[in-house]
Amino acid sequence: MGKKILIAEDSSVILNLTKKILVQQHFDITTVKNGKAVLERLENESYDLILMDINMPLLDGMETTKRIRSMANKKVASVPIFAITGNAGNYSVDEFKAVGINEYLQKPLDFDRLVTMVNQYTQ
Repeated sequence: MGKKILIAEDSSVILNLTKKILVQQHFDITTVKNGKAVLERLENESYDLILMDINMPLLDGMETTKRIRSMANKKVASVPIFAITGNAGNYSVDEFKAVGINEYLQKPLDFDRLVTMVNQYTQ
């Protein structure tokens, strides 16, 4: 069984591509379409890494990350989170760090970089 990754992304194209690439790398992938669904998943499951789209419906990636970081379960609260965004210019690296995001990836995704970074964080 591979390491577990939760992908939160409202674009089906990006979600499916990312999932396909990470499944080929032997990761166990769960996908959701919004931040609210991320929080619901984390109530019952733990993950080795979360790939978090910043612009999602119901609850965006910044707010979702803040809520994860404040959870009572320290294992869940400390899971590595990568922001995925097409509008990195809307936020600074400092703003990502301030809410607890470990890394960020710009869209369109560089899948080689994604795989390298995921492997670094899930060793």
